[in-house]
Amino acid sequence: MNKYHVNKEDAVLVIIDIQERLMSAMAKRDQVYKNTALLIETAKQLGIPVIVSEQYPRGLGPTAAEIKDHLEEYQNIEKISFSIGEKLLNIMPPERKTMIITGTETHVCVFQTVRDMVAAGYNVHVAKDAVCSRFEINYNSGLELMRDLGAVITNTETVVFDLLKISGTPEFKSISPLLK
Repeated sequence: MNKYHVNKEDAVLVIIDIQERLMSAMAKRDQVYKNTALLIETAKQLGIPVIVSEQYPRGLGPTAAEIKDHLEEYQNIEKISFSIGEKLLNIMPPERKTMIITGTETHVCVFQTVRDMVAAGYNVHVAKDAVCSRFEINYNSGLELMRDLGAVITNTETVVFDLLKISGTPEFKSISPLLK
């Protein structure tokens, strides 16, 4: 398996802690909402499973409406640990070995989850325009650490077009207006 390929047959979209109270502190929240929504719509069109985590939802609130409004079928993981790696290992479909990661914060929950999933042998793609931290230095540090671990640091459009593979399909026609 080439780690730079993303295929709909073996991918899962993992959305980490995009919650109301957390996102209110994020300067790039609108970008994260927009790009995560695009990844959700792509996942729906291509039959890619979606997993959503919430860090201590009683205190940090539910998944933000900007994300929840796009979700249909998905698995929800409530947690108090920063990484969801162990829980993901228990629910990942065995034929799916690639994770597309979005969420917050880049240097905490996203980083720790990516670290655990790379160590477990998964091909992990982090959409850097769909993750965020409160502070730019933490965001950059998180991305650098994940790249050093072997994760692919990419962006939303690269992932979407790699999943689609070709233009002219019904899926492409459905998703292409969202890319404008």
